[in-house]
Amino acid sequence: MQGPDKIRHGARSPKSATIEPSLIFFLTDPATGYMLADNNRHAKAGKQEHTMDELRKFVAPEFIFGPGALASTGSYAKQFAAEKVMLVTDEGVLSAGWAQKVAASLEKEGLATEIYSNVSPNPRDHEVMEGAETFLKTGCDLMVAVGGGSPIDCAKGIGIVSSNEQHILEFEGVDRVPVPGPPLICVPTTAGSSADISQFSIICDSRRRVKVAIISKSLVPDLSLIDPGTTTTLPPKLTAETGMDALVHAIEAYVSNASSPITDINGIKAVSLIRNHLEPALNHPLEMDHRSAMMLASLLAGLAFSNASLGLVHAMAHSLGGRYDLSHGESNAILLEPVVDFNFDHARGKYSDLALAMGLEPFQDPKETRQRLVETLAGFRERVGITTRLSHLGISKEELPALADFAMTDPCIVTNPVMPTKKEIEELYAKAF
Repeated sequence: MQGPDKIRHGARSPKSATIEPSLIFFLTDPATGYMLADNNRHAKAGKQEHTMDELRKFVAPEFIFGPGALASTGSYAKQFAAEKVMLVTDEGVLSAGWAQKVAASLEKEGLATEIYSNVSPNPRDHEVMEGAETFLKTGCDLMVAVGGGSPIDCAKGIGIVSSNEQHILEFEGVDRVPVPGPPLICVPTTAGSSADISQFSIICDSRRRVKVAIISKSLVPDLSLIDPGTTTTLPPKLTAETGMDALVHAIEAYVSNASSPITDINGIKAVSLIRNHLEPALNHPLEMDHRSAMMLASLLAGLAFSNASLGLVHAMAHSLGGRYDLSHGESNAILLEPVVDFNFDHARGKYSDLALAMGLEPFQDPKETRQRLVETLAGFRERVGITTRLSHLGISKEELPALADFAMTDPCIVTNPVMPTKKEIEELYAKAF
């Protein structure tokens, strides 16, 4: 491999405000050309019916779940015949001590470790590029990411940049990674992002001030060590925001027009777990039953959305987060109710299932189900402490057209139950003020 000075730093030109055709058909098997999902299933009378004769693929890494999983990092890294490990983390995880515990496990197995922690809450393109240069310059051959979605997404980016010697923004979109990165082991420390098991990486384009989605099977980690104990040091705000992120993952995957019986099983169970355990995890942060249930919910929601993709909430949240550097979980939580209200008639059966999972009784009238579900989601959000509106975050309504433009180009919008217009997206943002 060439040295770090050979990595290209020229970013791609900004995308136009239309979705590339390749994004619409990213569920096509590249080997056979067989369509893996009908992206128009939502069009018939608000129903999304699965048939068992559809060809499906499902990607997931190996994962170890349970107390003490973190301590096995070194022994698993050794199995990859690694000699030097880049440990990607952030300052918050370092302060909590989890990165040091992982480093100690690696050192116990005789593995040298290079710690890279220059990772923002919304990881930037230049942080990925800096990390890739460090990876190559220091002779690392394996990565371990310790943290929430930010260090894990950054590590994924570092990996594909180092193996392809291209700028991270050149991978924007679906299936644009020619060469997989080096082996990646993840140790998640939040119950929400599911980056440790997904084929997504979200990186901020610093120049355009927008989050870009990179989606590729090459981004699925080799191993995730899911230790619920790592979430006991999360402050309440992060517990709530990452928990709501997991809830939105589960809901959007369940109503996605690329969902399947396999993703549905994971998504609907995740919703039920979050409803029952997020509030107790906030009120009793050291009780492992609740922390373990939330980690399981995050895992299941991740398995769902990594294979069914997401929807309009995430498309809009990515636009917000990139432009204003906002918390991703908080942005999702704020936008969830107006989007559910907007989507409901295009996936009534699915949203009725979700109403039951959120503890509601079945209603005969779909309008009542819609109203009660939106109210229940709002009440749940408020009870976990997220009461912020977009108007509280310094966002101007004059910015809504630009935010809607970026949301319209986000890959997540392709699998929303219905394709909104730009004007409709502007109106949904306005409802969150």
